Amino acid sequence: MDNDVRALREAKGLTQAQLGEAVGVSRQSINSIEKGRYDPSLPLAIAIARYFGKTVEEIFHA
Repeated sequence: MDNDVRALREAKGLTQAQLGEAVGVSRQSINSIEKGRYDPSLPLAIAIARYFGKTVEEIFHA
């Protein structure tokens, strides 16, 4: 699954650690999501989408 997490995070000037803290996961989890090695759980995908004010579908796509 492709995602726009890195672009959205960088546009806000956030580090992976800052985003992870905001949504309740580690920096390593954010790194894995950005690199496509890990697909987040639905609750985590929703938390990330809410943080950026977008829908899950806008951030995570095929």
